[in-house]
Amino acid sequence: MNRDQKAAAVAEIAEQIQGSEAVFAVDYRGITVAQVAELRTRLRESDATFRVVKNTLTERAADQADAEVLKALLEGPTALTFVRGDAAAAAKAIADYQRSTGGDLLPFKGGMMNGEALDAAQITAISRLPTRQVLYGQLVGLVASPITGLARSLNGLVSGLAIALGGVLEKKESGEIPSGDAPAAPAAEAPVQEAPAAEEAPAAEAAPATDEAPVADAAPEEPTEGAADTTTDTQED
Repeated sequence: MNRDQKAAAVAEIAEQIQGSEAVFAVDYRGITVAQVAELRTRLRESDATFRVVKNTLTERAADQADAEVLKALLEGPTALTFVRGDAAAAAKAIADYQRSTGGDLLPFKGGMMNGEALDAAQITAISRLPTRQVLYGQLVGLVASPITGLARSLNGLVSGLAIALGGVLEKKESGEIPSGDAPAAPAAEAPVQEAPAAEEAPAAEAAPATDEAPVADAAPEEPTEGAADTTTDTQED
């Protein structure tokens, strides 16, 4: 590889670093060409690229991309996974491939996400997170759940009203409910409700007559006057 080719490789790696949401570094020792092709197919679904790199060229690329944290990982055989899409899905694809091959291939060295350094344990933890597609599905389910419940409630109310109206119609047709202007009955009953108020008025006026009862007590006094007159007459006789 001549100088121009090296410069082009450095620029390409730097561009990939800058265009990635996350970069995972693994040790690729023991992996075959066929296995690399299979892993690349899996990573393509999460918009990630797997690339075996030369450490010296990658160090220069890291300087250009202002990714100093990657330089500490460039010891021994190194392959980088450039993730432009779902970081959790990409980490999961590598972790699943590790398990499917007995756990000996592609051990994580570390990496970076949004400019922050990651160690191997953190990348493993990321691989256990739900993928972005799963999270979107859960969010849509949470948002749609109240709407679905409201729709079911409205459908239930409409169905109940239709059943009730159907029952009324059946009773009218069978004669259980008489046909006619039903609202007229409440209007006719209105004067009946006012009648007690009219009857209570005389009772209220009769109250003063009851208060004048002591006047009737004066009647026994008349014989007293008569008795006085009789006494006078007797004395005169």
